[in-house]
Amino acid sequence: MTTIIIIVVIVLLVFWVISVYNGLVRCRNARENAFANIDVQLKQRHDLIPQLVATVKGYADHEKETLMRVTNARASAMSATSINDKIQAENALSSALAGLKVSLEAYPDLKANQNFLQLQGEISDVENKLASVRRFFNSTTKELNNAIQTFPGNILAGMFGFHKEPMFEVPQEERAALDKAPEIKF
Repeated sequence: MTTIIIIVVIVLLVFWVISVYNGLVRCRNARENAFANIDVQLKQRHDLIPQLVATVKGYADHEKETLMRVTNARASAMSATSINDKIQAENALSSALAGLKVSLEAYPDLKANQNFLQLQGEISDVENKLASVRRFFNSTTKELNNAIQTFPGNILAGMFGFHKEPMFEVPQEERAALDKAPEIKF
């Protein structure tokens, strides 16, 4: 009788370990899938940037530093390999694009150019989609981190090599700009 109880407890314990491990794997895979969705939007963004830069170059030859920052940030983003490197590179690219938007305010003719308006609309659409897939990525990352850090998952997570993963967040340098109210000029 005691042997049967011990066997039942061991079998239940094995099923529990399998269940927790499978849950952690599902969370990790959901996070990786969410980042794959980000990659799709980033590819589209990377494809549009050379077109935008070429259009802007025709109007703003002397803004080479800003354009070079965007081009270099795009190249870094495209060559990043790990999820964490991609997050860092994409944050740098977002910052460079924000600088480009500020520089463009000095060119009213460019802002009226049909090609530029179309590209700006496409980039705006991609940026909106990126924001959406980043929110989904952060949601799946939160689920994974919760599974890794809460009991009983935390017991097995360390044993199986799972660790807390970073969110896709706004870099600290850009937080100050986000906290500032937008300036409206007429």
